[in-house]
Amino acid sequence: MATWGNLSMQNANSPIMEQLMFFHDHVMMILIMITIIVSYIMITMMKNKMINRYLLEGQMIELIWTAAPAVTLVFIALPSLRLLYLIDEINNPIMTIKAIGHQWYWSYEYSDFSNTEFDSYMKPTNELKENEFRLLDVDNRTVLPINSQIRILVTSADVIHSWAVPSLGIKIDAVPGRLNQGTTMMNRTGLMYGQCSEICGANHSFMPIVIEGSLMKNFTKWINN
Repeated sequence: MATWGNLSMQNANSPIMEQLMFFHDHVMMILIMITIIVSYIMITMMKNKMINRYLLEGQMIELIWTAAPAVTLVFIALPSLRLLYLIDEINNPIMTIKAIGHQWYWSYEYSDFSNTEFDSYMKPTNELKENEFRLLDVDNRTVLPINSQIRILVTSADVIHSWAVPSLGIKIDAVPGRLNQGTTMMNRTGLMYGQCSEICGANHSFMPIVIEGSLMKNFTKWINN
């Protein structure tokens, strides 16, 4: 999760988030390279006192400054499109959960298991335990098995919400009357925190998401209880 003074992204906890971070670093390297080249040219031009009154055109330099940005955009577009298709791919999920947004809490349904559904409200500050986080912890965590492909269906019962967990690299809009889907697979056990990422009213800031990644045997015990 994000901590005080953390300027970079959260640690990745899914293959998709790892790929998103690699793509971010790839684009940042290209941007830094462009910034250095343009800065060098600007400084050189400002310090250069030579002029050419008879220069009307330069076909070679025009070809270069047209082709170079096109090649640069290709180097950005190809990994971006690959990642876009990876995010949308649904690859034989072993289970499906449904997240329903309300003003201002989430409810979850484990549709593969009978009678398993619950509401998840933010914990008030006076009910927090010593190791829990204000405005981020909930009374009922969403428990999911690790190293398993999981499909997430998201919808809303009232206004538009957005179900987002940054460390999993997932953000799905919850739209009334529509069912959006995404997939995730957690690499390791632990708690992943998220929040509603679409302004949905007065208490928009107070509907957090907590995913608890657990081993399959622990998940089976939890679902049976």
